[in-house]
Amino acid sequence: MTIRETLQRESSVSGKHSFDFVWLYRALFLLILLGVWQAASGPLLDPFWFSSPSAIGATLAKWTWTGVLQHHLFVTFKETITGFVFGATFGVLLAFAVGSSDILRRTIDPFITAIYGVPKVALAPLFIMWFGIGLAPKIVLAGVSVFFLVFFSTLSGIAQVDQRMVHALRTMGADRLTVQRRVVFPAALPWVFTGLKLGLPYGFVGAVAAEMMASNAGIGFLTQNAAGQLDTAGVFAALFALMIVTALLNEGLGAHERWLFRWR
Repeated sequence: MTIRETLQRESSVSGKHSFDFVWLYRALFLLILLGVWQAASGPLLDPFWFSSPSAIGATLAKWTWTGVLQHHLFVTFKETITGFVFGATFGVLLAFAVGSSDILRRTIDPFITAIYGVPKVALAPLFIMWFGIGLAPKIVLAGVSVFFLVFFSTLSGIAQVDQRMVHALRTMGADRLTVQRRVVFPAALPWVFTGLKLGLPYGFVGAVAAEMMASNAGIGFLTQNAAGQLDTAGVFAALFALMIVTALLNEGLGAHERWLFRWR
């Protein structure tokens, strides 16, 4: 075995062990945080306003047992993932279309930036007026929330492509599609995944924001309903459930990215 192979093997083993320790550190940090919160609830924090981990856990257990949590999570999940797929796809395609032409990029960049500056939550009432109170406005708002992050991230990746490789392929007679497929897309792919991981939580934010304004199902509706009943534990329970789902999906994206770029 060569020195290089030995170092690669040791690095791989070390990486696996550090990954396991990271999960352990995360679990310990979470337990400490929940323990401090539980101990402070009552003596330092008013349970009416801040609740407690035990009360939140009891609410989550009750919702899970009755099927309430699964129903509302599935509604929000369906809205978010549908919007995520459409928003991410359109964001990537438009970024490659714009990134292929410097004139086109400089022409539409200020318009896209201006639209991006509008708070997405402010668009929710407009989407509800256009599409009603069904799933459509939630999907659209989730898609819009994801689109901009994926678009700008992908566009940044395209701008970082080594132009010497592009010129080399063009010198060998490659057309624009071949250059995009062989050089630009592989080079920008890590940036695409960065945009996807950033966009996924914002997709949930968009869907939940629209649900809180007009809906009869979903985590946003569940949160709003609990708040209307002054049920602080219910509000935290709905938010925690959403946080857990978002974290798991984000870890899934990260695992897929590591598998895809395992050659690095």
